[in-house]
Amino acid sequence: MPLNRSDLPQDVLQLLAGGAVIPAHPLALDARRQFDRNRQRALTRYYVDAGAGGLAVGVHTTQFAIREHGLYERVLSAAMEDRLAWTERPMVMVAGLCGRTEQARKEARIAVGLGYHAGLLSLAALSSASEDEMIAHCEQVAQEIPLVGFYLQTAVGGPTLSHAFWRRFASIPNALAIKVAPFHRYRTLDVVRGLVEAGAEERVFLYTGNDDHIVLDLALPFTAMRAGQPVTVRFRGGLLGHWSVWTASAVRQLEMIKATIAANGGSLPPELLALDSRVTDCNSAFFDVKNNFHGCIAGCHEVLRRQGLLEGIWCLDPEEGLGAGQAQEIDRVYQQHADLADDAFVRENLQRWLS
Repeated sequence: MPLNRSDLPQDVLQLLAGGAVIPAHPLALDARRQFDRNRQRALTRYYVDAGAGGLAVGVHTTQFAIREHGLYERVLSAAMEDRLAWTERPMVMVAGLCGRTEQARKEARIAVGLGYHAGLLSLAALSSASEDEMIAHCEQVAQEIPLVGFYLQTAVGGPTLSHAFWRRFASIPNALAIKVAPFHRYRTLDVVRGLVEAGAEERVFLYTGNDDHIVLDLALPFTAMRAGQPVTVRFRGGLLGHWSVWTASAVRQLEMIKATIAANGGSLPPELLALDSRVTDCNSAFFDVKNNFHGCIAGCHEVLRRQGLLEGIWCLDPEEGLGAGQAQEIDRVYQQHADLADDAFVRENLQRWLS
């Protein structure tokens, strides 16, 4: 049965509207590059206990190659099963959707059948299509599941999309949210402008995926014009590969940002603004910016390996690993930004998560 946003539990919609930390769930593999079910369970438990408001599974950080390895349904099923067994509190469950329309609709049906609430729709497979064709694709997939639009950065295969595209996307009745991740301020503003022009700012929630500007996206108001009047919107939360590590710290940061905005009428203290550059510096190491994001998945694995959550940094593609000098960059941010880590939290709970 297709899923519409009107079918979603009210507490899930309230979570999204209020702003949640949604980590992009990594894939745990063993030394043979086979699915490590126990470590995958431990990761899910970690995110739940860290206070994440949801999980995104089958997305870039989970490795798109799970599809060709026949792991898509198995990995989505594992995350749902482990989350439900570990907590009764509501969480937003987002499934990654890829490929051309037939494949994306099939994946959406699998996700709905497993109990997922929304699909994060990658347009990488349609990068050479027109915007009319992309909107038609979105409309067809939205017949299966509420959609989270995905502005993926061009460095990893995303197409450049106009404000008109985002106006049309936000007008789709089953559009639920937009993950804004072009790593580009002008293109981020295109999404804001399109959302406002569609009059959808209260219905379609903005979530940052801009790992190079996480704190400022969450802290600053964004204003666009509609009918000659300014309309101000805010990012509600984040759906981020960066938040697959140091997740308990990310939850604290989002709560602090919300509390600061509420207490100060929107004015922000310098120390909160300064946090943006520190978090971005950490991301530069985790995502291997110096090597054009070659090690963006392996870098997150390396942090989780150091914490004991993963046994190794193995990816499905043997060619995918840390970039040149990336381990040293992770050493550096660990030393310079140790207060942003959640290593103590992981140490206190690791054996319980692995049991």
